[in-house]
Amino acid sequence: MDTEQLSHHISSRFNEDLERIRASVLEMGGLVERQLAHALAGVVEADASVINLVTQAEIRVNQLERSIDEDCGRILATRAPAASDLRLVIAILKTITDLERIGDEGEKIATIASRMAGRDWPSTRHRELRHLGKLVSAMVHEALDAFARLDATLAFAVARRDRTVDEEYEAIHRQCITFMMEDPRTIRRALDVMWAVRALERIGDHAKNICEYVIYTVHGKDVRHTRLEDAERELRGAPVGTAQVTAPAVGASAAPSPAAPGAA
Repeated sequence: MDTEQLSHHISSRFNEDLERIRASVLEMGGLVERQLAHALAGVVEADASVINLVTQAEIRVNQLERSIDEDCGRILATRAPAASDLRLVIAILKTITDLERIGDEGEKIATIASRMAGRDWPSTRHRELRHLGKLVSAMVHEALDAFARLDATLAFAVARRDRTVDEEYEAIHRQCITFMMEDPRTIRRALDVMWAVRALERIGDHAKNICEYVIYTVHGKDVRHTRLEDAERELRGAPVGTAQVTAPAVGASAAPSPAAPGAA
């Protein structure tokens, strides 16, 4: 095998490794989505058994996190990726952490659902939780879609929705406090609702984080702790060559990578 053939072989194997890891991340994301769906169903259908489904899925989610972490460590140690490849590996490492935490929050909601199932069914049928749950579930699904396609435009759109989730969370929180003040008999249910919506709000934050990692992978820009509108405007107005505007080709390491999010 000559040098050119060897180089092509190594590059092909590298691409295959990256694609396998990305597939594992999406498998993990699918499990986390199902955890959240089961947990929310347990709340709105008064089904205490969902805790078992969510807990079983959590075992597999944790296994995938460890496996993907090891694979990424191996790539960093043996391949020394640069540019878009390095950004992708960094984004994967951060994404699986957020996915695992979404699973943890889903488990909290399932625990609350099992506790609420034994109580009187409210006349509202937990309408506030159903609505916020749909918003957050859609954020998680579309954040994973943006990751799968390395679609920064979709990532920006999904990340902006976190404000709506925060507003819904604050409104439900105020409503629960009002109910508790007006009727002490509602305190137990109101507290459970408040804990559940807090978990949903945190899930929205994690979905937003995943979107920020997608933007970092595509554009090489850390948009955390900045206004999304400002980041979008800066990327649109940047001179040609200062930022990528399309998803990078996996395996392409043509230029030095900018500092990773959180790097000194």
